[in-house]
Amino acid sequence: MNQTARLRGGLVVLIAVAMVVMAARDFSRAGVDEPLYPSASHSQCYLLSTDAPALRGTRGDTDVYVFDSGVPGATVLVLGGTHPNEPAGFLAAYVLTEHLSMERGRAIIIPRANRSAFTHTEPGDATPAFVEIPTVDGARKFRVGSRTTSPLDQWPDPDVYRHTPSGQELSGAETRNLNRSFPGRTDGNFTERIAAAITHLIEREGVDLVIDLHEASPEYPVINAIIAHDRALELATMANFNLQAAGLNYAIEPSPRNFHGLSHRELGDATQALAILMETANVTQGRLRGASSADRVLSGQDDCYERAARAGLVRVPFDSSGISIEERVGRHLSGVRALIDALAFVLPDKPLSARGIPEFADLRRLGIGHYLAGPTPH
Repeated sequence: MNQTARLRGGLVVLIAVAMVVMAARDFSRAGVDEPLYPSASHSQCYLLSTDAPALRGTRGDTDVYVFDSGVPGATVLVLGGTHPNEPAGFLAAYVLTEHLSMERGRAIIIPRANRSAFTHTEPGDATPAFVEIPTVDGARKFRVGSRTTSPLDQWPDPDVYRHTPSGQELSGAETRNLNRSFPGRTDGNFTERIAAAITHLIEREGVDLVIDLHEASPEYPVINAIIAHDRALELATMANFNLQAAGLNYAIEPSPRNFHGLSHRELGDATQALAILMETANVTQGRLRGASSADRVLSGQDDCYERAARAGLVRVPFDSSGISIEERVGRHLSGVRALIDALAFVLPDKPLSARGIPEFADLRRLGIGHYLAGPTPH
């Protein structure tokens, strides 16, 4: 082998090693949680493994933040990151974690409900692994994950997933979908154990209201919606009156009784809590979009969806302005506030009151980065 060939071979090896090192670095970063800066009014932080010791030390264990006013009242649980490929859900939970203050009752927030699903991206979709949000304290980088638990934590998928206890049969890949696994099983698979831990937390903490934050495609039939368990329909309807008065239109959808595993059905059936799920419209969830990108996640702009809207193929208003992360997070936060306010009428003996939830108009005007500014809120 001549010297040129040896040099060329050595260069190839060096490039290969560099690529392996970069991939290993990115892979290891995927398992590291971004720091959150809970507001000064948070009273406690513990791990979900408190309710499921088998999760301790795994990527299913996750932070639980408690905000206790010290005044007796109701308890609300907010879930973000049930599906980490739906950014408005977990970013709304992050904003709440960093700004919430309770005046009466308690709030519990799990910002990364399926923490394992944050450690990988959607296979075959070339989805961005991170988004960067500028703040006055510099950019903050947030992981965007997958709809399902990492296969490193649960594998292989069965041909058919049978939900427990209903026996409903779904595609085998849904066995790693947290929102098809409720109420969960303590002796089940990895995802079912996460679901069981959340269910047990609801029972142990005496949670009165569960709000699960999600996103869906603009063409999805149930979009910009509040999906409510049978017992939570009155609450959802009352909250929607206030939302409509503020110019925010939501559809009220009853939780289907024959579709199992979802938080709004199973948590309402298995616990005393009123169970709610909310959906916002995100183009990166859809199949009519252009190429995935971090900018598209945040801006919500997409030429393909503009054409789809003109053809009548979407279920929400859509034009060149898109549906930004500010609008989507703002809708979720407005919904949380409206549900908290309405709960006082549904459970008059359990008052619940919160401060620090950004207003929809302020969030759109100032940008989400204003509310993710770092350890010292601005």
